[in-house]
Amino acid sequence: MSEATHADVALNGGAALTAEQRAVVGHVSGHARVAAVAGAGKTTTLVQRVLHLLASGESPRRLLVLMFNRAARDDFRDKLARQAPAGVALPEVRTFHSIGHRLTQSLTRWGFLPPRQLLQADWQHERLLRQAVAQSLAQADAETQEGALEAERVEAFAQFCDLVKAEMADPAALFERLDYTPGERHFIEAFAIAESLLEAAGSITYADLLYRPLRCLEAEPEARRRVQGYLNHVIVDEYQDINESQLRLLKLLAGEQAQVMAVGDANQCIYEWRGARADAMLVRFDGLFGAASDYPLSYTFRHGHALALAANHAIRGNAQGSDQLCLAAPGNPQTRLGSGVGAAALLDELGRWQAAGRRHDEACVLVRSWSLSVSVQLQLLRAGIPFRLAQESRFVFRLPLVQALAGYLQLAREPHRLQDPGHLGLLFSQPTTFVAQERVRRLCEALAATQQWPRREDPLLAGLKPGQRRHLKRRWQLLCELPRLGNWPPAKLLAHVIEAIDAEKVLRRSASRREKADDDVRLLDVLIEQAGELANDPDAFIELLRNPVENRPDGVLISTVHGAKGLEWPLVMLWGLNEEDFPHFSRDNPLSPQRLEEERRLYYVAMTRARERLLLLHDGGEHRPSRFLAESAVAECERVGQALASQSEASVSVSEPALVARYLERVGCQLTLTPVPEMATVAPAAGWQVGERLHHANFGAGEVVVVEGDPADPVIEVRFEGAGRRRLIASRAPLARIA
Repeated sequence: MSEATHADVALNGGAALTAEQRAVVGHVSGHARVAAVAGAGKTTTLVQRVLHLLASGESPRRLLVLMFNRAARDDFRDKLARQAPAGVALPEVRTFHSIGHRLTQSLTRWGFLPPRQLLQADWQHERLLRQAVAQSLAQADAETQEGALEAERVEAFAQFCDLVKAEMADPAALFERLDYTPGERHFIEAFAIAESLLEAAGSITYADLLYRPLRCLEAEPEARRRVQGYLNHVIVDEYQDINESQLRLLKLLAGEQAQVMAVGDANQCIYEWRGARADAMLVRFDGLFGAASDYPLSYTFRHGHALALAANHAIRGNAQGSDQLCLAAPGNPQTRLGSGVGAAALLDELGRWQAAGRRHDEACVLVRSWSLSVSVQLQLLRAGIPFRLAQESRFVFRLPLVQALAGYLQLAREPHRLQDPGHLGLLFSQPTTFVAQERVRRLCEALAATQQWPRREDPLLAGLKPGQRRHLKRRWQLLCELPRLGNWPPAKLLAHVIEAIDAEKVLRRSASRREKADDDVRLLDVLIEQAGELANDPDAFIELLRNPVENRPDGVLISTVHGAKGLEWPLVMLWGLNEEDFPHFSRDNPLSPQRLEEERRLYYVAMTRARERLLLLHDGGEHRPSRFLAESAVAECERVGQALASQSEASVSVSEPALVARYLERVGCQLTLTPVPEMATVAPAAGWQVGERLHHANFGAGEVVVVEGDPADPVIEVRFEGAGRRRLIASRAPLARIA
């Protein structure tokens, strides 16, 4: 019998718990680490742990529960209150920032910190950041100052300030460690200026709720003495996602007395960009607190065997993480897995979902980055399928770069817009010309009126650098050329515009971080690809880009994977599984082993959001399928899941029999497993035959369907199980024959 019995699962969420959950609830003494897979019933377990401690005589005043955010805190409070016996006093359930706020008040009252007010309005915080940036660039030219004050770059500076405080880091050292571009070096000085402005104004930011009390407590022994020694137990949820300042504050609060129970999953650490570290649950816990008892919560109550197996396959390539298996509990849905190519597969899946009587709002499309959502939005718009975005500002028609590119296409179809200063201003603003907006506005008014480029001595051009003059003039020459190209297909026209304005170089130069630059450049590719699908209908494409769509509550949700953490849906479609998109890397931002593990954890989180159906999609065409498709062995795991559901006696061929056998043993099931046929170590270029089976290092297993060209060095077309049809030069592809 498996570790999670049918009776346990049927009653989970009520009084009964699994054996693993009971072990956590009954932990006796010392620190504890609870490794909980996605959907493991953490909240249920921790509620019972708190009630067990209270029933054992623990004072609620000496027990603290820390949750990752307010939503998790409120959910835990509600469940704890519902399940607690009437009249029982309950402990505090807080977030780290609410604890920091209370500590700030106490330290201020005791005289260790001067009183300050929290900047609660976004505009107040933004104004202070802009002041700091402007002062740090006081000696720079007007164009440099204005570029640094653009909304996206001010936001990047805000994130830099928060990360300095989250990691308790030296600003200069942090800047060198991260992927900021040289154009953002002023962040270092601007941080110090921002701190001075906050002090002068008697203000603090949200990040200071942890930063200030932690710095005070670490510097003042008397302050530490006043806050330590009051807790016997601290329970911390989502421990893998807490940052350096939270870890150090937790250590101070726990002191030498409190027992710490850390609950989380190292394989789901996806907030490195906010200061989280994958080793927090493992090596760092021992370094901070000492030895701990380890408890697994291995059983997910979210999805079935096929998805659990695929998730285990996907994460096994990570060296830094937990080797804990994710196990599907009995009674879970029989999650179906699939892979597909392009928008047709996505739309077909939604069509079948609706035909089966299911609602669109039960489905979610997940993307690695928002730029990849643009193609999904346009496809759903064309198909008339309602959708909603987790961030409404990411609607395709609201993106400034998309608005401008639509404007270029519109000018090609409507030449009279060359006389519209507002339209010209849009086209000169995106991508940026690195010229102050006021000057650009006056220049556009003059161009609209005269239809002539100003003479060299014109005051409109006075003070501009030669490069800026050339950039502006090239933009005007392109705009004058566009009306003659109105009959070009939209994809060809977009590609011409992007090349003429050197958009990729401009976007990379103007972005604050390399990943932001990659995202903007990928958006250009997505738009050209989508334009190509409409062939010779520029008006239809322009209409799509300018379509003022609003969120539909009954629509398919589109979200990034980061935004989906902690959530689940019956149907999840993971879009954009292409090399360079997911895992994300580029020529300017190469994929280090550490970043590959970060990307793989993000993929693992994405997969495990599904309950009933997971569809993995790559774009096809020139895009190489993501290595994650082959790593997760979707087709094999689906076959194993079907065999378990039907209690089939037939053998199942798998590429990782040891991993699958280990899984089956843990869940108390039996299947006959056979390894996939041995593959030749070297596949010669010549001699390929239609119908022959092969294996590609990235695309996985497939079958040859076409052989053409030079028999000694043929081009072959292969139908891959997870990557669709691909044309390959046999001598250059990493192929092996399946014997």
